[in-house]
Amino acid sequence: MKKLLVVCASVLVAASVFAGQYPEIKIKQLKHAIADKKVVLLDANGTESWEKGHIPGAIDFTAHKEDLASVLPKDKSALIVAYCGGPKCGAYQAAAKAAEKLGYKNVKHLTAGISGWEAAGEKMEKGS
Repeated sequence: MKKLLVVCASVLVAASVFAGQYPEIKIKQLKHAIADKKVVLLDANGTESWEKGHIPGAIDFTAHKEDLASVLPKDKSALIVAYCGGPKCGAYQAAAKAAEKLGYKNVKHLTAGISGWEAAGEKMEKGS
């Protein structure tokens, strides 16, 4: 029983550390950043999902993995927001890590994801 408790506690600690790697941005904050044109969005849901619907202006991370630097701003302090399906989705991490690896210092995570964005009644855009 003790071993089980230790394992459970270790998993919870690891999950909480991992979950907090990128600061969260809320929908309301993101809407302001979009309105002020002060954010680059990375949709990590995959190309098929991106084509069906994404946050307006979001970059399809899957389609730009190899040339990500060419679609991101030169300013390494620019706000980069990565998102995926929703609160339980971890796919955003690949996009956030890729931006961080390129030297971006202001990378955040929209925890609500595309499901939260849509549920909040926000505008969606289809891919081309």
